Formats: sequence, structure tokens, C-alpha cells
Amino acid sequence: MIKIDLKKKERFERRHNGPDSLQIRDMLETIGVNSIDQLIDETIPANIRLKTDPNLPEAKSEHEFLKEFKQLASKNKISSSYIGMGYYNTITPTVIQRNILENPGWYTAYTPYQAEIAQGRLEALVNFQTMVMDLTAMEIANASLLDEGTAAAEAMSMLYAVRKGTKKKANTFFVDQHVFPQTLDILKTRSEPVGINLEIGDMTMVDLDRPDIYGIFVQYPDNNGRISDQRSFIANARERNVLVAVAADLLSLTLLVPPGEIGADVVVGTTQRFGVPMGYGGPHAGYFATREAYKRQIPGRIIGVSVDKNGKKAYRMALQTREQHIRREKATSNICTAQVLLAVMAGMYGVYHGQEGLKNIALKIHGLAQLLNKGLNYLKYDQSNENFFDTLKINCTDNGLKEKIRIRATDQGVNFRYFEGPEIGISLDETSEVVDVNRILQIFADVAGKELSGFDLEKESESINLSWDAALVRKSDFLSHPVFSTYHSEHDMLRYLKRLENKDLSLVHSMISLGSCTMKLNATSEMIPVTWPEFGQLHPFVPVDQALGYQQMFNELSGWLNEITGFAATSLQPNSGAQGEYTGLMVIRAYHQSRRESHRDITLIPSSAHGTNPASAIMAGTKVVIVQCDEKGNIDVDDLKLKAEQHKDNLAALMVTYPSTHGVFEESIKEICEVIHQYGGLVYMDGANMNAQVGLTSPANIGADVCHLNLHKTFCIPHGGGGPGMGPICVTKELEPFLPGNPVIPTGGENAISAVSAAPFGSASILLISYAYMAMMGMKGLRNATKIAILNANYIKSRIESHYKILYTGVNGRAAHEMIIDCNEFKKYGIEVEDIAKRLMDYGFHAPTVSFPVAGTMMIEPTESETKEELDRFCEALIEIRNEMAEVQNGVADPNNNVLKNAPHTAEVALADNWSYPYTREKAVYPLEFVKNNKFWPVVSRIDSAYGDRNLVCSCIPVEAYMEAVEAV
Repeated sequence: MIKIDLKKKERFERRHNGPDSLQIRDMLETIGVNSIDQLIDETIPANIRLKTDPNLPEAKSEHEFLKEFKQLASKNKISSSYIGMGYYNTITPTVIQRNILENPGWYTAYTPYQAEIAQGRLEALVNFQTMVMDLTAMEIANASLLDEGTAAAEAMSMLYAVRKGTKKKANTFFVDQHVFPQTLDILKTRSEPVGINLEIGDMTMVDLDRPDIYGIFVQYPDNNGRISDQRSFIANARERNVLVAVAADLLSLTLLVPPGEIGADVVVGTTQRFGVPMGYGGPHAGYFATREAYKRQIPGRIIGVSVDKNGKKAYRMALQTREQHIRREKATSNICTAQVLLAVMAGMYGVYHGQEGLKNIALKIHGLAQLLNKGLNYLKYDQSNENFFDTLKINCTDNGLKEKIRIRATDQGVNFRYFEGPEIGISLDETSEVVDVNRILQIFADVAGKELSGFDLEKESESINLSWDAALVRKSDFLSHPVFSTYHSEHDMLRYLKRLENKDLSLVHSMISLGSCTMKLNATSEMIPVTWPEFGQLHPFVPVDQALGYQQMFNELSGWLNEITGFAATSLQPNSGAQGEYTGLMVIRAYHQSRRESHRDITLIPSSAHGTNPASAIMAGTKVVIVQCDEKGNIDVDDLKLKAEQHKDNLAALMVTYPSTHGVFEESIKEICEVIHQYGGLVYMDGANMNAQVGLTSPANIGADVCHLNLHKTFCIPHGGGGPGMGPICVTKELEPFLPGNPVIPTGGENAISAVSAAPFGSASILLISYAYMAMMGMKGLRNATKIAILNANYIKSRIESHYKILYTGVNGRAAHEMIIDCNEFKKYGIEVEDIAKRLMDYGFHAPTVSFPVAGTMMIEPTESETKEELDRFCEALIEIRNEMAEVQNGVADPNNNVLKNAPHTAEVALADNWSYPYTREKAVYPLEFVKNNKFWPVVSRIDSAYGDRNLVCSCIPVEAYMEAVEAV
């Protein structure tokens, strides 16, 4: 007789956490403990353990969740939105949606620091850079930023940094009053802390001879949709050493003379309308293009062309010395500000459509806008834009008429933009058709009490021409590289995307054990809702009552995050981890200012901190003072006390990562927080390692006042090859009033700081992923995930510690969720940590975090999602590599010509007629038996990074270069 339990349901936790009960038993035996709870007791200090569980709902099964979430999604109302302001409906080519956005081969990849196993992504990003450079007519572009608003802020900061001559001490950045309001708000946020005077006014009235003005910022087309010839204005500015930044609609530049041809120094904007859904605000890839002269000041990441050791062309991240991990407290920008997955989509949209396709899309949009303008003129409405691309501004006679139109349009499921005065904005987009124009005109006709029957829409649509002033029309070529004219059939595009995907190692192949980056499972059930139209097609500035599903999700997610962190309130606006850091410090700054303690401008940061920490602190207007760590890797409490007391009158904050970046739960953390509070400072906790806390301890429990959470780490948003990410902050009751606001949709506290991201809720559509993860795991599942993460890390430690030195452990010899292995001892035999990283590729693994936070080390984090079998494969690879190093050490292998120095080995090298290495081909490419069954082949040999920096090329490689490479072989 078998008893049947009708209430039993599938637990998502079982799918998310890798090891089963038998594996857990074996792993505990290897570690030398009787239970996971014993391990946790030996790892996490008792004085910070939670006494009660956070209050989260019971876990849902995947089927239950998706069924119920569909009902929540239905609370969002999909209207026809013509609001514009940098956000537009677009058509995502289904070949791109299915094969990039919905493809784990693309969205689970890591930032391309290991270039040999990231050539596909790097090529896609070079396509993006080339597209941006061509359309803007600028000389260099980066590989994306977070959004248009933050790209504008980066332009302001970069131009400030490159001031020369008579402008060396100028500190005023003049912003034309006709820029998008969300961009203006971010410029306010980012300017004041670093001493930039932001002045807003009419660009036609500004005195360019003023000695205090170093830069100008304008929108093109502007906030009203108007296009004006800015050639003479920019020329006058540059004659006076005033630098010019332009925010440009990238699609309009297929028709409109590009800013680079009229003298702009920087061009920024968003690529959202290049096939990326609005998603209620994000994620979208911002772009940043500038002059070659500023290549060493450009923010973010640049992908460049180099060669591998055999002379074969290859891509890599270029100019990496600018990263904040190296510059630290001298940094003024964060490299963790990219949107790689979305940049890949936008770049591929350009590849798929090519020059002709993009131009046809732009022409159609403009033609429909012209047709709409004709109809409005027929109805006797006053449209104020003489030259426009896609946006009309209608001057109503009074606010009463505007309100009547708003009511009528809303009833018809149509959203326009409503200015503060009696004006209405209408922006058309790629999805617009003649029938939509008719629908809009009918609304205006009904309100005016007029008949539209006399306006022959079809006839008028046949006499539409591009009729801008000649000075505004683009005459130059763009997207002339063959990549933009080769893949226009879906079959060709599909194969191209697959070829690139196959060049990259991602979580679909093997574990990616990156310390502090937490590459865990991104479950399909978490990802599916992202492409539901109820979430993807909402404009971020629709009336709130049209986004009730989103609002419910925000409220529930914020509540869960409050419970998990122990804090009182959450802001979901920061759209990256680095943005979260910055926002947390800005909220602390506002708190001190509210207490008339603006002089508090010192931030203490441990020497072990993430490189983003000092960069964020500088950007928030504080001075950085480094606190030393002791020989065990812990914060030196005596040094902390000394520096806190030394700066007590001006102490603003401590930035601390917990558990530490060294992979240890520091026993003194409560004392550390108390010291900072004693001297009037507040504690910011970097949430990069929050996945080792959830359900067991909390930021509030250790004594912090604010933390940011990397939702793309702890809460399962995929890394996307280097973005998207989300970095919401959670704060105490005292800091809640200062949470960031938005100039269009009210958000934040009663004394809100200005915006930190362009959209009110950041990259809203990917918050769905974290919400899904938490809803399906429940509190018990989340707590178990933390325990398994710690178990997996300590299992790896136990397996490899006789082969590698574990640099730091807790008081009981345990690691947290990650550990650092010291590879410096191998230098005496000529083996560098880079050699180990490259050799791991031959075993089918991405390297752990290299040389951070300690030079010559690897930081390993397995996450809870990996099974014992996968952990064993990884450990066996590391152990065998140690044996290979021993061959060098013992004189069996040549110190300069061995499997490590020559790694990775490509198929091309392995199959070459001439094999000149002093070891077998099999040893090179099949070093262990398991590799034969699951071989991943790097497509290039080790890349020459120095060559790439000396010969910086950031656009598509000319076809001739490929031909030369083939001929050379």
C-alpha cells in the first residue's frame, strides 16, 4: 500500500540548490563536520545570528508562481503610449529575442575579462561601438553605459576632467533648458558633490565668453522634439575653449546631420529604440561617443582589437588600467556601469537592419509624424515644431482643452505627454502605422467638435517628403562595414548569432566560480516573465494606475528586501551595484546635511574593499581614508579606531563589505560599526556578499545603516556578459526620507535626493527575476541557499587546501561563501596567476576572480547552484594544474615552454601539422578524462594585451585583416 499525499508539490528550492541529501552528506564528511548547522555555527559569529526568521510568504512552485504572476501582470494596462522622452515602442526582431534575450548562452556569460573565451560577446560589442561611432560621426565609443541620464552625467564629469588652458579652473556646466527632465535631474545629483556648478538656461542666450563655463550640454532633437541647426553655436563655443556634449536620438541620426560633423566633443544617448523593450524604464544600453583625444578619459569599458600569441586578430577589453580596481580612490567613474546584454541586442538590431533598414524605419516614423502634423493643421491645432523627427508639440489654447484631450485619449487607451503648461507632446515610433495616426487625429477632432472626414489620410500619406532645411540633412555614409550588410536574412542572422554564442563560455557549459560575482543559476521560470508584453511594453512615465501590477510587485519586493536586511525602507531606483553604492552614500550625505553637518566629508574604506567603493565615495563628494587590514585579512580594528578618532569631527561614513572580500565573517564587525556611530558617522554595507547572509544574519543585525543589494548576484538577475544589473538600497528609518526621487513620477522620501537613474524604478523589468526567485524559494529556501553556498565553498577549500594555500579563514578555520587561494609562491618557478587562469580554459572552466582583492591570488566562489559532481570536476582541474606546476618546479617541464605558459590551446593549434611543444597534444587539450566528453574550445590563443593598448582600434576589423590572417596561416 502506497500512501498518496495530495498536498505535496514540487519545491523550486530543489531545482535551484545543486547538492542533494546524499551529496551533502559526503561533502560534510570531507569537511569534517556532522551537519550543515555545525558548519554554519563554526563560520558565522554567534553574536550576529538572527534570532527570528524574516517574514516572507510560503514558497510557490514554478507552475503556481507563473500562473499567479500572470494574474498580477494583467493589472498592468497596455496602452498606446506616445510619450517619448527617450523611451519608445520598438519591434524586437524575433530572431534576436529568441537567440539573445531568451538565450542562456548569452545572458549567463560573465564580464569578458577572460577574452579568449569571450570572443563572441566582444565581437558583438565591437559591432555596437562601430554602430554608435558611425551614427554619431565620432571617433571612439565605449561598450555602453547604464542609460541616457547617467551617460550625460559621465560626459559632464569627463569634460570637467579634460579642461585645459584658460578653462583649467572653470567649474560651470551650462545645460540647455530643453533637455529631458530626467537627465537634468541626474546632472543635478552628480554635479554638486564634485564641485561642478550646474547652470540651466536658454542656450541661445548664454554668454560663451564667460571664463567660468567649461562645457555646454544640449539635446538633439530637444525635449520639445524640435530640431535646430546647432553648427554655428557649437563652433562659437569651441572657439572659446568651451566643450560641447550633445544628447542625440540615435535613430534620428540616420537622417539628421550627426553631432560629430558639427563639432561636438561628446555625444550620449540611449539605444533603447534599437529593438530593446521599454520595460517600464529598463534595462537599456546607454551610449557614449567622443573624440580620439579623450580615449584615456572615456568612462566605462572599451572593446579593442589586439592579436593572440600566434598573430591572429582577437578582441579584448582595452585600456583596463583606467579601471577603478587599479585607480581606487583616484577614480572618478565606475567601470561597473555597462549594459552588455542590451548593447548586444541593440548592436545586432543594427546588424540585422543595416543602413538601408534603419533609414527606412526612421523615414517611416518621420513620415507618419508629418502626416499627423498635416492632420492637426487641418483641425486648426497649433503645432510649434517647425523641424522635427518624430515628436510634435501641440499648443492648446488653455489647460482646459489639454485636460479634455487627456481624458478623451485615456478613455481610448492612448497616452500623450502633458507638459506643465497647455501643451501636449506626441512621439511616434517604429510600431506606429497610418491607422494610429488616424486614431490620434480622431481624438483631437472629437474634442474640437470637428469632422475628420474632409481630411483624406490616404491621399495625404502619398505626398510626404523629407523637407528639413538642407543644413539638417545627413549626407555622410554610415554602417558601411560588411557586418551591417551581410546578415539580413533570418537564416544568416541565426547562424551568425550562433557562431558568436559558440565562441563564449557561459553557465550553460560549466560553473563560473568568480568570487564576489556570484554566478548562480538564473532559472528559466524566473526569466520568462521578462518578455511578457504586460511588463515589456510599458513606458516608464505612464500614469501609475496603468502599472498597478508593477506597483504591487515593487511593494512586495521592497517589503521582502526590508525583511531580509532588517531595514525600514528600500529604493529600487539604482540600476547597477555601483549606482547602489553611490546612492547609499548620497543618502548618507543628505542625512548629514539635514543635521547641519555638511562638513562631514570623510569616508573610511578598508584596503580590502571592492574598487568600486572608493570611486563611489569620491563621486559622492567625500575624501577617502584607507583603513588597513591585519595579517589575517580582517579590518585592523586599532587602525580603524585611530582613524575614526582622528577624523571624528568630519567622519561621514564607513564603507564595509560583509562578509569581507577576503571571504571571512569578521568577528569584530559589531564593534567596528559601534566605533563609527560613536563618532557620528554612518555605516554603509556593500551588499556584494549578501548571499552569505540571507536568512542567517543581516546588515541591520551587524549594525549597518544602509546597504545596497546586487540583485544580479544574490537574487539571481543574470550577469548578461557584464550587465544588466540592479543595486537597490535598503536603509534605516532615519535615512528613509532621503531616498531618491524622480522629476516625472513621484518616488522616494519626503526629502528625496534628486534622481540617480533615468527611470523612476531603474531597470524595472528585471526586478521581476528577483521577485520570482524570492517567491519560489520562500524564506526557508533562501536560508538553505545561503547554507549550501557556505557548504560548497568549504567543500572546495577542504579538497584543495593541501595543494594551494588558502589565504584567509575565520577563527575556526572556515571560509564564508568564497575563499582566496594564494598563487604568489609559484612565481619563483616562473608561473603567474594568469597562467593558471588561462590553463583552466583547457579544462573547460572560466577562471575565478584573478588578483583581486590581493595581487597574485584567485578568489573562488562556487555558489549554491552547483552540484558535488561539478565542484569535483573543478577541484580536479585545479589539482591537476598544481601537478603541472610541480613538473615545472621539479625540472620535468620547461619553465618557459609548458602547458601553462602556452594555454589556452585552440583546435587550430591542436590540429596543426607542426606540433613543436615538448608535451603531447592530448595533454594540451584533454588533460583529464572528463574534458573529452564536454570539450569547450577557445577560438584564439592567449591574447597580447599590451599590443592592444599600443594599437587601440575599437571598431569592426576591416575585412582585409581577416584575409591577411588567413593568408598568414
